[in-house]
Amino acid sequence: MRKSLRIAILLVVGIAVAGIILIKNSSTLKLPSTQPPASTSRLPELVDLGSKYCKPCKEMAPILAELSRDYAGRAKVTVIDVKEDKAAGRRYGIRVIPTQIFFDVNGKEVYRHEGFLGREDIESQLKLMGVR
Repeated sequence: MRKSLRIAILLVVGIAVAGIILIKNSSTLKLPSTQPPASTSRLPELVDLGSKYCKPCKEMAPILAELSRDYAGRAKVTVIDVKEDKAAGRRYGIRVIPTQIFFDVNGKEVYRHEGFLGREDIESQLKLMGVR
């Protein structure tokens, strides 16, 4: 009985030590960055994360294409398919699609929206960010 009690105590202490080490190491882990990849342009950016299989994403596709063309040289529009680029979904902390993330000229996230976002709403946010 005593031998089994000692083994049980050693097991509990070992598990506790392993848990402490795991917690200590996990506190030094960095969360994924929500900043877009560094680019040479210093333009505000809209990053849209969705999928070609998502109905609201399909509805937004022509809007995003138009905005990309209409705001060329003033703002960047990036569309990422998270089904094809799963790492992007993790990197940006995506919970639902579509998600739109707006970044200022320094790459700092200034606004995030989940779900369909119409052209007028996108343009309003770009205007708030100083894009004319």
